[in-house]
Order: sequence, then structure tokens, then C-alpha cells
Amino acid sequence: MKYLLLLFFAISACTAGVLKDPVQGYKDGDRYFHIPGDDGKLHLVDAEEPVDVEFIEEYTRNSANNAYWLFTRSNPNSRQVLVQGNAGSVTNSNFHFGKITVFLAHGLNGDGGNEMNTKLRDAFLQNADVNVIVLDWNRLANQGYTTARAGTAEVGRGLGRFIIWLVGLGMSYDRVHLVGFSLGGHLVGNAGRETGSRVRRITALDPAGPFWDNDSNRLVRTDGRYVEVIHTEITFTGFRDLCGDADFYPNGGSSMPGCSLTITPLSCSHGRAYEYMASSVKYNHLLANQCGSLNDAINNRCTGSLNPMGNSDINKSRAGIFRVNTRQNYPF
Repeated sequence: MKYLLLLFFAISACTAGVLKDPVQGYKDGDRYFHIPGDDGKLHLVDAEEPVDVEFIEEYTRNSANNAYWLFTRSNPNSRQVLVQGNAGSVTNSNFHFGKITVFLAHGLNGDGGNEMNTKLRDAFLQNADVNVIVLDWNRLANQGYTTARAGTAEVGRGLGRFIIWLVGLGMSYDRVHLVGFSLGGHLVGNAGRETGSRVRRITALDPAGPFWDNDSNRLVRTDGRYVEVIHTEITFTGFRDLCGDADFYPNGGSSMPGCSLTITPLSCSHGRAYEYMASSVKYNHLLANQCGSLNDAINNRCTGSLNPMGNSDINKSRAGIFRVNTRQNYPF
């Protein structure tokens, strides 16, 4: 019934001329618009769709609804499931407390096995001998946007409590790197905040934009000891403003090279964030000039010294606004 109603709203909105062309994006006051999900498709959003609070409470009440999949060089493609509260699930796995641990968090309509997770997992494991833990929160992430967005912060806090538990077993905050895409960008911010901002590095990949401007749960630079943000679709899908210690605006933050020829350019530009990250982890070659302002970054007026965007360096520390111009195709 929910989908029939959305179809009715979509048809009505189209005839009324208020359903936004996905190329134009969302403007304040629009009720109906499209947003790209992790699946690369555009999804219709009704901004007034009620948040399913009961579902969020049911989901977040049980920490087991968040699945944690461990991948290492000993099991690069076959997941080992870690269960919060079950120390044996960790000690009997390939998890190594002395190594860096990278956590990956997907976004809307995503799941633990989607392209974003597999590309980043493979890049990190090929680059270094690390633990990679994929957070799968697909049951909530595949609700409507209003509900998935409203539940993002609490899922993040659940991840934070999982990290605290692992630290109690012997993991170090100094070797924790949180990486989140879209809604996952705000999710990992809340995870870092839950730990008292002790995690060493957070990387947010085009954190979601719609309805996050005035949300106190959105990503901020104090969520971790170092917070880096890669903005690739600031016209609509991703968050436009500065929200990290270092904010990178590749190609000015929108219309990524090669995306104009695709069927869904907004989705393509949004997804470039994790593609750039995966490429930079492997090659550390996307060197960005420092900018004097966000306007300079958008308008390609950055001539400051170079700083690598992305990569796997757990000890990054340089702050500022940066721009790098990329090529159309991998490795960009």
C-alpha cells in the first residue's frame, strides 16, 4: 500500500508540476524529489512521509540488527561475523588487535555487499595488512529516505558502542579509521561522537545533504580526532558546507568528469566519492591545492600547497579547504 500511495503521489505531483526533475535537484519547500541511493538508482522521496518511529526503535533496540563483517588478508572475500558481547566471535576470528581497523558504513538503499563496500574493502586490503569491518544496516537503510535518515544517528551510536566494546577487548582508538558514504557519512560521525571523539580518523564520503543542514546529529569536525570530508555532489545530493577539519571539493564539488554522459549524473557524481577514495587508498595520487575559501574551491581558484585527498594514512592532520581536478576514468 505504501508504494501504491507513493506512485499516486508521484503521478499527482507530475501533473501538478511539482515533482522535481532529478537533474535540477531539490530546493527548499519541494515535497517530491529524487535522491540517488547506494544502488545507483534514483528514488522518489516524499518529504512529508511520516517517519516510522516504531520501526527505528525496534531496529535500534537490538544491537544484533547491525551486522559486523570482518575481512582481512586471510579472508579477503569471505566474511567473518563479529557479534557484540560475544568475545569469542572476535578471538576466534582473523581480527588482529595490533593492526589498523577500518570500518565501512554504507548509505541509503545500501547493504554490506554493495559496490561501495567491496571497492573500499579491496582497496584497503590491497594497500595494507589491516582489519576491515563492514557495517551492514540494510534493513533500516532500505526504508524510505525520511525514516532511514531519522535512524542514521542511532545506528551510528550503536557502531560507537561496538567500537568501545572492541577497545575493551584490546583494540586501540589510535588505530581506528571510520569511513562512511552518504547517510553513512553522518553515521560514522555519530559513532565517533559516541566514543568521546577518540577515534583517530573519520572520512566522510559525500555525506548526505537533504534535511541535514539544521540537524544536530550531522557530521561535525569534532566527531573524531581528525575528520576529512570529500564533497562530490554539493548541488543537491551531498552536504555542501564545511563540516570537517579538511574539506575536499574535487572538481569544485559537483558535475564530476565523465558523469554528464551517464543516465543519472547526480548519482554518478555522488558515487564518485567512494570511487575517488578507493583509488586514493591504492595510489595516493589525488593531490589537492589548498583554497582560500569555499567559493575559491568551487570556482577553481586554488593555488595553495598540495595535500593528498583520501588515502589510508591514519595519522593525517592537515586542515583546510582543498580542490583537486580529476580525470574522467579510473584511477582518475
